[in-house]
Amino acid sequence: MSTFVDSLGTRIHYDRVLPEGEPRGAVHVLHGVGEHAGRYAPLLEALAAAGWAAYADDHRGHGRTGMEQHGSVDLLGRLGKGGHSAAVESAWEMSQLARSENPGKPLIILGHSWGSFLTQKLVNAHPGAYDAVILIGSSLRWPGSLNSGPLNKPWAGPDVKGNEWICEDPAVQDDALADPLTVQKPLVQLFGVLGAAQLFGLPARGLPDTPTLLLVGRDDTVGGPRSVHKLAAAYRKRSGFTDVTTHVYNGRHEILNGFEQATVRADILSWLEAHFPRE
Repeated sequence: MSTFVDSLGTRIHYDRVLPEGEPRGAVHVLHGVGEHAGRYAPLLEALAAAGWAAYADDHRGHGRTGMEQHGSVDLLGRLGKGGHSAAVESAWEMSQLARSENPGKPLIILGHSWGSFLTQKLVNAHPGAYDAVILIGSSLRWPGSLNSGPLNKPWAGPDVKGNEWICEDPAVQDDALADPLTVQKPLVQLFGVLGAAQLFGLPARGLPDTPTLLLVGRDDTVGGPRSVHKLAAAYRKRSGFTDVTTHVYNGRHEILNGFEQATVRADILSWLEAHFPRE
């Protein structure tokens, strides 16, 4: 575990897993709301085993960063001063750190869920800064496409845990509930109405052509396949991307933790290999 201090003075905790030998490039992984980088350890290990330097930070208000920032588990998930603007800037600084440690090599950004929304904002704000983009459990960030209602609605009932929506594996549901650094509060409760509204936006027009991979679970209630296909179309039509690939898997929101997780990781590595072959 390492740290850096962001531009607002918050200490950001992050994990870095390096390959044996010289890295072929860097992958910056952005986690979802209410969770932390530690839940992505299997992905970081798989990336490193394939030759990539893998980075994942606990975003502002989250995980180890949030505990140092707020001093209480009750406040985890709250971004603090600067809100989403500060969270995006802090994530950008993490990307820059990954780039600086791997100069002249590809830098890939990979975001899951809320992390994918931060990623979309970063791609808009810093055209051409990333050599490839991977979005998992994402959505077109627009009313009607991004679900603002109860995410657990399809599994509602008297004896539910409340987080069945995250994954079809009951063990993953239980682990998330037992994790002291993971919170189950709705996004609007954590960010407020105005903060949540800052998530809305569309892919920018006329961006530098960037290979993009979109992965989603068939039963994902955050956006789901329909919304992700709309996002893919927006990147093609608005941004001018010519290399946009979409995969739909059996599963719910956290396909990196679901029953097809090995296939998801293998598909990510295969896609990276096809776009950035070993020299």
